[in-house]
Amino acid sequence: MDKYKVTIGLEIHAELKTRTKMFCDSKNDPDEKRPNVNICPICMGHPGTLPAINKEAVKKVLEIGVAVGGTVADFTEFDRKNYFYPDIPKGYQISQYKYPLILGGSINGVRLTRIHLEEDTARSSHEDGDYSLVDFNRAGVPLMELVTEPVIHSADEAVNFAKELQLLLQYTGVSDANMEKGEMRVEANISVSDTDKFGTKVEVKNLNSFRAAERAIGYEVARHTETIERGEKITQETRGWDEGKQKTFSQRSKENAHDYRYFPDPDLPKLQLSEIPEFSVESLKKLLPELPWEKRERYEKSFGLSVKYTEFLVGNPIYAHYFESAIKGIEKDKKSVELIANYLISDVVGITNKQQNDAIQPMEISETMIGKLTPQNLAAVIKMIGAGELSSRGAKDLIAEALVSGKEASVIAKEKNLIQKSDAGELTKIIAGIIEQNKKVVDEYKAGKQASLQFLIGQGMKATKGSANPEMLKTIFLEQLSK
Repeated sequence: MDKYKVTIGLEIHAELKTRTKMFCDSKNDPDEKRPNVNICPICMGHPGTLPAINKEAVKKVLEIGVAVGGTVADFTEFDRKNYFYPDIPKGYQISQYKYPLILGGSINGVRLTRIHLEEDTARSSHEDGDYSLVDFNRAGVPLMELVTEPVIHSADEAVNFAKELQLLLQYTGVSDANMEKGEMRVEANISVSDTDKFGTKVEVKNLNSFRAAERAIGYEVARHTETIERGEKITQETRGWDEGKQKTFSQRSKENAHDYRYFPDPDLPKLQLSEIPEFSVESLKKLLPELPWEKRERYEKSFGLSVKYTEFLVGNPIYAHYFESAIKGIEKDKKSVELIANYLISDVVGITNKQQNDAIQPMEISETMIGKLTPQNLAAVIKMIGAGELSSRGAKDLIAEALVSGKEASVIAKEKNLIQKSDAGELTKIIAGIIEQNKKVVDEYKAGKQASLQFLIGQGMKATKGSANPEMLKTIFLEQLSK
């Protein structure tokens, strides 16, 4: 594979979270199950109707453009992209061609070509191969399209880029970007060459999961390579991904821009964005929250969190908010902060996920038991560990109980007898009995077998049902064994 140059460019579409569609007042509701209810003469393309630009949609795309360091257009316009397909009611799609809203920018080190705004198509369903149905609820929904430069060279790099874009869309509230619902769709342009020049480009459309994107790109790279090695030529075309067969299939020959006969839409005004104060870069920057890469850097530098913990929290904003609430007041105590992250991700998330899997109906995280263990209660557990009052085993048991009951950590610790025994006199009596009952192990320790000490400490934890302070147990054992 080293002798082949793999080049990938991505085109990613994301439906925007707006009240109405892009050019009309029909409701933008991705959760509507009834077909053809959120429609009107404008989005259905009836003759004589006039579109009007959704200002909020324009603003959302500009926000993303500023977030990625792109250049906001001074002049922009909408164009008609002409082609006939059953899911395009007008016979053309309103999009942007020569003058997009955003030029340039980068995400994850991947350079962007442009970000523009268009309207989505309707949704087609094919019934047993006999006929097709079209639901126009989605027709006209605001759709952001982001195009990268052809600077990606592997499926992993492509998927990591798409995941970071999804996080950006979700952090800013521009889109829910749920791939299962089709709110974010990936298209990959792939070429393989055995020279320094680009190979013949093949586009794979409508990849609706990161897994599908990774496998489709991998499949195409292998297919191109095998074709070149046979001395055959790659055909420039558009292909689809068959999830069942785990392979791509040919759909149609690849169109070029001139095939769509782009021309400026005569029914929509040109926009001079520099004359709209709320579209200035300064105004748009004020709308931006902390971005995924900014949060990632803060967690690693300020808290010293591992990459594993950081990536989980950055990728799960609800848990990140919980984490930040739990560490309030102890941000500078890096050991306690890391413990909170550890117990949150290992125990709280594990129990929460199990509850979700066991639920009869799917539940949002906010509706699960995480609400019964407040961030302050989790912080209290960590303080008890730091004070030597609670063992790691006891902490796990306490968290599991608190998630169910919602009781205070200190209350549960007393009720369940989880407070570590640190009374030297009481522990000395218990240890004396263990030494008496395990004379062979004691002799092995005195003969130099260090593992025997751990066995004895384990017996001490067992005798106290896990409530003894293991460090104090070790100290007293060493004192008694040295006699």
